[in-house]
Amino acid sequence: MKRAIIMVLDSLGVGELPDAANYGDAGSDTLGHIAEHAKNFHPQNLIDLGIGCIDGVNPAVPKTDAPKASYAKMKEISTGKDTTTGHWEIAGLYTEVPFKTYPDGFPREFIEAYQKRIGREVIGNYPASGTIIIEELGDEHEATGKPIVYTSADSVFQIACNVDVVPLEDLYHYCEVAREMLVGDWACGRVIARPYKKNESGKRERTSDRKDYSVMPPERTLLNMVQDAGQVSATVGKISDIFDRYGVDLGIHLHDNMDGVDRTLQALATDFEGLLFVNLVDFDAKYGHRRDVQGYGDCIMEFDARVPELLSALKPEDILIFTADHGNDPTAHGTDHTREHVPLLVMGKPVKEGVNLGTRTTFADIACTCLEWLGIEERPAIGTSFLKEILK
Repeated sequence: MKRAIIMVLDSLGVGELPDAANYGDAGSDTLGHIAEHAKNFHPQNLIDLGIGCIDGVNPAVPKTDAPKASYAKMKEISTGKDTTTGHWEIAGLYTEVPFKTYPDGFPREFIEAYQKRIGREVIGNYPASGTIIIEELGDEHEATGKPIVYTSADSVFQIACNVDVVPLEDLYHYCEVAREMLVGDWACGRVIARPYKKNESGKRERTSDRKDYSVMPPERTLLNMVQDAGQVSATVGKISDIFDRYGVDLGIHLHDNMDGVDRTLQALATDFEGLLFVNLVDFDAKYGHRRDVQGYGDCIMEFDARVPELLSALKPEDILIFTADHGNDPTAHGTDHTREHVPLLVMGKPVKEGVNLGTRTTFADIACTCLEWLGIEERPAIGTSFLKEILK
């Protein structure tokens, strides 16, 4: 039974794309700048796989003379640099028109209509970091019960509530109403529930009950093609939310990166044929957006320590791919994603070591390669398989 495992190390970019300046991201380099500035940063297992051998990667990332994986960097041809666009392209879908953003907050007429639908006023409605806005508006929210709404440079409508004030079920209901309304002139890529609580010291901390409400992909993707071929299409992390469960047989949510690795290992220990699509979000959500260089570096090191477990869990007919969906350079200004190449590391018993796959012209090469490996004839409209280049 053949299996393809895609692990998205969320936001781990490896250097600016040629059009990065058009997005305000000239000079962005998530991995390279972490390697330059984070203390005690030496992800030996990723280095051994060949992440430092990728063409054009910052020289601060060490190379190895004998990479254990095949490797490349990939360009994004879709317009944008957000989570949904990146994951959809990995799955074979091209997004030509970027999702609408709201740099000045959502229109007054939308907010008024939304408040009427949910039966209560909201506060906020401006671009902000999620951890900062709950401190700025937390007292008012907790005193009144008014949900905190905010956005970012991405196409997102986020709702934060203290779940000891507003029950989680109510927060999810508010998100479902927003998802229903945010179409047409008010189109938005994702609605995100951002629950939080106060810990024993009184600090506000977001919980693991985040939930994303995405628009459904407008076309079939890798997930549908695997599912329709009678194979398993399983996801770990926020993947099922990003695709609005379209083409997903089993969606497993998680608490954090290490829980994601644990859930992946559990899935790999079972017998199935098909796809396991994983997102590890902490790199992006906890450290990239917060511009925490050291935290991001430590997070990579924590994942790096688990890489041998993942490799040991692979069965003879497994191919494992590490990649990312965009960049989020923690040394950049603001809190936005960055328009970058993403890494590609491919490993497994059937895979040659040390094959330099160069610079791939689209993330969709992953979808095409996985489909060919799984023996599925259907292909997306974009992408080229690199399977023949890496098979032993």
